[in-house]
Amino acid sequence: MLTFSLLGAVELQQGDKIWTPRGSKTRQLLSLLLMRPSQKVGLDVLIEELWDGSPPRTAVQTIRTHVYHLRTMLEAGLPDAAHLLATEPTGYLLRLSADQGDVGRFRRLIGDGRAYLEQDDPAAAAGVLREALDLWRGSPLTDVPRGPILAQHVAYLEEVRIQGLELWIEAGMRLGRHRELIADLRELVTAHALNEWFHARLIEALHRSGRRGDALHAVQSLRQVLHDELGVEPSDEVRQLQRALLASAG
Repeated sequence: MLTFSLLGAVELQQGDKIWTPRGSKTRQLLSLLLMRPSQKVGLDVLIEELWDGSPPRTAVQTIRTHVYHLRTMLEAGLPDAAHLLATEPTGYLLRLSADQGDVGRFRRLIGDGRAYLEQDDPAAAAGVLREALDLWRGSPLTDVPRGPILAQHVAYLEEVRIQGLELWIEAGMRLGRHRELIADLRELVTAHALNEWFHARLIEALHRSGRRGDALHAVQSLRQVLHDELGVEPSDEVRQLQRALLASAG
């Protein structure tokens, strides 16, 4: 079965063969089609993506040329896949199911993880959420130039990944894995310095692991970051955690 990957470099795979098209514009066009599998992508959308509001007069013909080159490359690289690229009166589509791609599987697994947490099954949630997060090989479309449409897709996926990380941390906390999560949480607060939720979970995990001093230091670090970057104080949740830490000293 043909599969495709967008969570990192763009790749199509069939059996043991991995294929990537040549040419930045061709990869850009292919990526937009893969982001919307089995959905027609109109010429207007393709023009906006490829030229960001300043298309040449030959835009439609240029797109047809790019599609021709893409089809030719597919026929040479993945012959069984070439027929999947279909031409519609006002656009193009790839006849692929969402689950043939890592983006579709990622979104489905995040939804499954959220549902398991709502059913109070953190062990099942932690498993499927870890599976979802492990699909990421890097920033989405890392080898593709991003116009306004693909940039929106990437921003959405990165936001969903943050939600998935939050759900995975929540599942681990419910399972009592506080010590195990500390290293991951330290990495997350470094990567997302203004995400107070990650900071709050680090403070909580340190406290529940018996590391009150480290937890108080984490509070002060957050306070300094927020003051320096935004000129604001920590949220009520963080202040409540700090009060609980100070009260536990008595």
